[in-house]
Formats: sequence, C-alpha cells, structure tokens
Amino acid sequence: MVTNILWHQHDVDKARRAQAKKQKPCVLWLTGLSGSGKSTVANLLEKKLAENGKHTYLLDGDNVRHGLCGDLTFSDKDRVENIRRIGEVSKLFVDAGIIVLTAFISPFRTERDFCRRLLADGEFVEIFVDTPIEECEKRDPKGLYQKARQGDIKDFTGIDSPYEAPENAEITLAFSGQTAEQSAEQLFDLLKQKGIVA
Repeated sequence: MVTNILWHQHDVDKARRAQAKKQKPCVLWLTGLSGSGKSTVANLLEKKLAENGKHTYLLDGDNVRHGLCGDLTFSDKDRVENIRRIGEVSKLFVDAGIIVLTAFISPFRTERDFCRRLLADGEFVEIFVDTPIEECEKRDPKGLYQKARQGDIKDFTGIDSPYEAPENAEITLAFSGQTAEQSAEQLFDLLKQKGIVA
C-alpha cells in the first residue's frame, strides 16, 4: 500500500462548482440487460436535461470500452474493475458539479452498491431498466444474443453470466410497452421530485 500520497484540499469545492452551474450534481445509474434500452433512454434524458440548461455527461458502456476500460475483458473480475473505474470517474464528474448519466449493464449488486457508497446521500439514483431477456433477444440490436447462444461470445450477461437485478432501485422502468420517450419523461419527473431539476 502506498503511504506517501496525501489528499490535497483545493479552495474551489463541489458546492461552489454546483452553485456556478445552478444545479444539483448526481449520478443517474441506468442498469439492465444488453438491449434493454438503457443507452436510448439515457440519451433522450440527457437531451431533455440539456434543453433545460443542465450540465451533463453521459458515460456509455460501449464508448468507455474504447478508451478508459479498453484493456478489460468481460470476465467477472474485469466487469468488477470496469464498474469500479466508472464509479470513480462518476465521482469526479459529480465533484465537478455535473449531472452524470451512466448506461452500463453493471450486473452485480455489490459493484453498484460500491458506486453508491462513493457519493453523498441522494447523489446516486439507481434506475433499473427492467426489460425481460426475451424482449432483449428480440431486439438484439448488435446481434450479441445470437452470438452468445451459438457460443461465439463467452461470459455474456443473461446467458452464461448472471445479472443481479436491483433490490432497492430509486425507480424501475418496467417493460410495459411504453416508449423510450415516455421512460425519459418519467425519469425527468423523478428528478423534479428529487429537486435535481427545478
């Protein structure tokens, strides 16, 4: 363990950065199976937040795998590290006064709980995009389920790697035929209730 590193306290803090942006920073953590609609809903919600003058950043699973987490596989160990890195990056964005949206399968409760503990109370909003695997397989926008069923992709969540659904998410977007736009609107209303959006 490194012992010669100390935390340097800066004069401009999270509260001052948030005040400058006139918003309440937080992490909106969308979790669900591949093809559940996480990225689509997150994108629509970010657009709505931007239209309302909010400062945001969207961290998307595939995009992050091109850079920050490009050295990781999809083994359980690397999935844990993937989410640890995202949690730490999200914490930095919140410290900068930003509303962070994340769209990650993030299959394990322990890792999602770890990310929650990195933040202050009320700064982590877990959003379970609860789309049944049968529907995700029908959509299969990238053809991944088909490849996983054929054995071409190993450690695929929902097929040969587990997904642990949230037990206490702040909100569940249950698949019931509502559109992605309606889901984004539902989340926007939740943010108003929580005082994140005025």
